[in-house]
Amino acid sequence: MRDHRLIKYAQTLINYSLYVKPDEWVVIRGSDLALPLIKECYQAVLKAGAHPTVLLNPEGISEILLKEGSDDQLQFNAPMMMSIYSKADKILNILGDHNLRSLAAIPGERIALQRRSGAPVTKIYNDRVARGEMDWTLCLYPTESGAQEANMSLSDYEEFVFSACLLNTDNPIASWQKIHHEQAAMVTYLNQKKEFHVLAKDTDLTLCTENRIWINSDGHHNFPSGEVFTAPVKESVNGTIRFTFPGIYSGQEIEDIKLTFKDGRVVTASAKRGEDLLNALLDTDEGSHYLGEFAIGTNYGITKFTKNMLFDEKIGGTIHMALGKSYPECGPINDSMLHWDMLCDMKDGGAIYADGELFYQNGRFIKKL
Repeated sequence: MRDHRLIKYAQTLINYSLYVKPDEWVVIRGSDLALPLIKECYQAVLKAGAHPTVLLNPEGISEILLKEGSDDQLQFNAPMMMSIYSKADKILNILGDHNLRSLAAIPGERIALQRRSGAPVTKIYNDRVARGEMDWTLCLYPTESGAQEANMSLSDYEEFVFSACLLNTDNPIASWQKIHHEQAAMVTYLNQKKEFHVLAKDTDLTLCTENRIWINSDGHHNFPSGEVFTAPVKESVNGTIRFTFPGIYSGQEIEDIKLTFKDGRVVTASAKRGEDLLNALLDTDEGSHYLGEFAIGTNYGITKFTKNMLFDEKIGGTIHMALGKSYPECGPINDSMLHWDMLCDMKDGGAIYADGELFYQNGRFIKKL
């Protein structure tokens, strides 16, 4: 029997997030666990008059490659993937794995090497997205492994995911359109400002967004969403930030991350656990030493940290920053193979000033928009 929630999920992804049009080539990627949602999305793409293709990533494949592959094999870019990213109109990536910690024992430098090797594919992808030739959406299918990471039962985790995606509303698409309009007012205000000052526990950081653009993340690329973000001027970041929640990378946790910036570059980095991986990620390339994103989470329906940044970075009352690649739509880019988000809670005394004006305090916009 088909799950009506998955039907609504697929319809929202295909008709709102990706706005699939007739005759487009839509590539759907996910694990075998996500097949129930993949099938619903496949049907929704067909109903939209487009052409779906499914790419499955079986359990354990990435782990086998990282453990057994030579350096040359880690750096191989499959011609098939090059072709897909060169020609597809829309790509839907569905997260949801058997074991979220399958790569926990992989040395950080192996993971970094594989990421660096993907530069040619990533460049094709980024360039086509920047030119408006391809679009993408990232979403999640709830699995037992995700529920365990979130310390929930599977049924509770499913409810958490569907609720965060507004799929329990009568008309999810209308609900996301409402989010769009609310965040548009925030973006209008932020795009009039240049200098930002972030204050929180063990955090005192300044950055500039001159000639940058704040983006309204309203459920088109990330689903669910609920954030506004931009890219800081590369050399403008100065000061220290301490990230409240663990940083998650390829199933590995890095706890109590503290970074100090001088003229944009990370000059000191520490962590209570996972510091070797932190340093390996920082050394991915030159761009990974700089911030590529500064964002404010606005989804107050996501109240629990689940160790999944697709949801966690949207938590209302938090900010997040990403080392590495910036999004081209924000303005002049910081180029890197890395884009890694870290989350800071602002609900207990946090504040953000814009051009000297306090507009955000204790996890909320206090400026009337």
